[in-house]
Amino acid sequence: MLSHFVDRGSSIEDLEGNRWPDPPKASTTLVRSVHELRRRAIKDLTVEDLRRLITQDVGLRWLLPTALDFLRETAPQEAAGWYDDDLLSAVLTRRESVWRSAPELARHLDGTVRMLTDLSPHMQRDVEYFRTTLSDLL
Repeated sequence: MLSHFVDRGSSIEDLEGNRWPDPPKASTTLVRSVHELRRRAIKDLTVEDLRRLITQDVGLRWLLPTALDFLRETAPQEAAGWYDDDLLSAVLTRRESVWRSAPELARHLDGTVRMLTDLSPHMQRDVEYFRTTLSDLL
């Protein structure tokens, strides 16, 4: 498991040692949600919560390994017609610098994607961009 070092009983705030102040009252639902999710223990985050935080580049040090473990564990179910495209897209579309700073995670993601056989055209484009951008790492 990539996330063996992640204390799933802790929140992103605990792990970062950085407490964000409450968001301003006029904040969007997304901003309020991200603030709240940073305070929740990682073990209590849903797949949708992971996607939301990862898409906002919050807690990537802990959440990317957690998400990659989840995606790898569920890859065999893809053959049965189920796969979480939203989480996969969130992970695939992180900035190039994120993957260059953690090449082992990029290679793990590439290996997981190679297990998938029925990706949508949109997802195939994300995969192709990921692979092209990081071809020297993979």
